[in-house]
This record gives sequence, structure tokens and C-alpha cells, in this order.
Amino acid sequence: MGLLSDKSPGSRKDDEGRSRRAAKSTLVSRNITVYGRRTSIRLEPEMWDSLQAVARNEKCTIHNLCTLVDLRKDRDTSLTAAIRVFLMLYFRAAATEEGHMLAGHGSFERMKLRARITDEMGEYFNSGRGGASKRDKESESKKIKVA
Repeated sequence: MGLLSDKSPGSRKDDEGRSRRAAKSTLVSRNITVYGRRTSIRLEPEMWDSLQAVARNEKCTIHNLCTLVDLRKDRDTSLTAAIRVFLMLYFRAAATEEGHMLAGHGSFERMKLRARITDEMGEYFNSGRGGASKRDKESESKKIKVA
């Protein structure tokens, strides 16, 4: 289930009565071949779908893509992390302003609607907290004053 998907994720209530996503793993384990050697990796279903889409677009196999990613990744980076970064970079490079407009990007309010944020959940953003620490807000304020 994607963060901004149209499907409603399973949820439960936390100790304060807020709706929370169930703590169930969404990772799917599959066997792939890297350098001709079989290995297993665990990725979210959306990542597997994206990997298959890239393989289709590039007319190659998932195994070839994973070998390519493994060849280019840092030695200290896991293959699954490198695959996630590769997919993000691949689709970011393909993104266009027109595509963003068609997808309805450009408004956090619309993003909250796509993510199906309830009024109760939205109170977090309305409370002034909004995820930024006091230090982050002060730093941003200084940047604005200097500019």
C-alpha cells in the first residue's frame, strides 16, 4: 500500500485513540540472480512493480538491472537500499513538469487529500508543529531574512 495510493490501508487505534497503520511487514521476498548467482531480496510490492516497469522500459530482465545496480553501488550499501535509490533516481529523471501537473502535484493540501488524511490526522499540521523542529523553523526564518 503506497503512502499516496487510492487504497485505504488497514489501521488500528493507538493508546490516544489516533488511527495507526497495522505493524505488519509489507516486504515481499523474491529470488533474483546477480552475476549469475541466486540471491534473495526483500522489497515492498510497489518497488517490485517499479523494478518490473523499468525492466520492461529498458528491455532487459530484473536480474540484469539488479546486477547493474550491484556493480555501481558502494560496497557498504545493501543491494535493497541501492535498488530503492536506483528506482527513485530513474523515475525522478523521467519526471516532467507536465507530468507533475497531470498528477496533481504542487499543493500540499491536495497531497493530504490523495493520502486520505482525516480531519483528526490533519490536526497535526494545523497545530503549527507540521514536522519541523523549532531549530528548523528558526533556520528557515534566518534564510528568509538574509535573502
